[in-house]
Amino acid sequence: MSNEHQTAGGISRRAVLLAGSAAAVGVGGVGGVGGGVGVFGGRGALAGQEVQGVKAEPTAGDQHRGVCVVSSLNGLRATVKAMEMLGKGADPCEAVVEGVKIMEDDPEDDTVGFGGEPNEDGVVELDASVMHGPTHKSGAVAALRNIKNPAAVALKVLRRTDHCLIVGEGALRFAKAHGFVEENILSEKARRAWLDWKENHSKQDDWLGDDEIDRWKSDPKEAKRIGEGWTREELKFHYGTVHCAAVDKDKDIGSVTSTSGLSWKIPGRVGDSPIIGAGNYCDNEVGAAGATGRGEATTVNCAAFAIVKEMENGLTPTEACLKVAKRIIDRTKEKRNLDAKGRPNFNVALYALRKDGAFGSACLYKGGKFSVNDGTGARAVDCAWVMER
Repeated sequence: MSNEHQTAGGISRRAVLLAGSAAAVGVGGVGGVGGGVGVFGGRGALAGQEVQGVKAEPTAGDQHRGVCVVSSLNGLRATVKAMEMLGKGADPCEAVVEGVKIMEDDPEDDTVGFGGEPNEDGVVELDASVMHGPTHKSGAVAALRNIKNPAAVALKVLRRTDHCLIVGEGALRFAKAHGFVEENILSEKARRAWLDWKENHSKQDDWLGDDEIDRWKSDPKEAKRIGEGWTREELKFHYGTVHCAAVDKDKDIGSVTSTSGLSWKIPGRVGDSPIIGAGNYCDNEVGAAGATGRGEATTVNCAAFAIVKEMENGLTPTEACLKVAKRIIDRTKEKRNLDAKGRPNFNVALYALRKDGAFGSACLYKGGKFSVNDGTGARAVDCAWVMER
C-alpha cells in the first residue's frame, strides 16, 4: 500500500470499544480514503489496557448474507471476475486467483506481479498464498522471480504438492515445471522508479542524483527524466499487496493474497502475504481474513488467523478487524516504528469475510477503503478505523 490499498464506501457507522469492565471509549471512523468508523479515539485512549470486547453498531457488511467477494481496494476488478466465476460454479479458490491475476498482469499496478516494484538490486520478487476452505489446505510461494502470476503458482502448490510453501529458486523451478513462462517482469515504470530511488536516496555512493548532475545544453530538462507521475515523495519505501476472498452459494470459502512486497527491499525479504495466518487465512467453518500494509506488523501479530479466531469467538467481521488492528497498535513498541505521538508510523488494512457472507474491514488510520461485490455490483466501501492522523 503504496500500500494502503483498502476500501470503504459510504457505510455510515459508529464503533464503540469496550475495555476492562466494558467502559465505552472513543468513537471514530473507518480507515481508507475518507469516511469510516473510528474506535478508540487515538492511541492513548486504551494505552496499557487489554481489550476485553469490541462492539459496533451493525454495518451493511456485517448484516449481509449470501455469496460475496471481498478485496483490498486495488482489487475492485478482481471482485467482478471472481463473482462472475462463482456464478458459473467455479471453486472459490479458482475464482479469487483468476480475479487477482488481473492485477498481476497489469503493468500500471505497482502493487503486484508485472509492474510490482523491485528489491534494492532492481529485481522483482513476488510472494503469494492461497487457502482452500473445504480442504483446509494452503499453498504459497515466496521470493519468486521471473513469473508474473505468483497466485496461480501458489494454487499449483496447494493442488499438486503436499507442501505449504516453496521459495526462491525452488519456486521458480516448480513454476516452470508446471508450464509457467519465465520472463522479465520489471516494467519500464518500475525500472524508472527503482533507478530514481537508487540515484537519489543517498549522496554517500557513486550514483549521481538529480541535483548532482552537470547539465548539458542538449538536455536542459535532465532533472525531469524520471517520467510522468513521479515525484520526490514517491522515493520512500512502498508496500504493495492485493487480497481477495470469496464465499460461494454452498458457503465454501477461498482466499488469496499476492504481492510484490516492500519496494527496494533486501533481496530475499519475505513479508506476510505468503505466510498462512499472517497475511492470509481461511477456515471453512468460520470465514477468511487477509491483510495489506506493513507485513512485519501483521506477521508478528498473526493478524489473519487472529481475525478469523475473533469471528469464531462471536465478533462480527468489522469488530474482529478492529480488535486485531488495536492489537497491532498496542504491540508496536520499537521507537523507529513510532511517530512523535507514540503511534505506529505505518498503516495496515485488515479484511474479513464470514462463512454466511457478512464482511468487514478496518485500518489503523482513518481514510482506507476496500472493495466488495455482494451480488449487487462491485464498489468501494469505507474501512473502519482506530485512529485519525
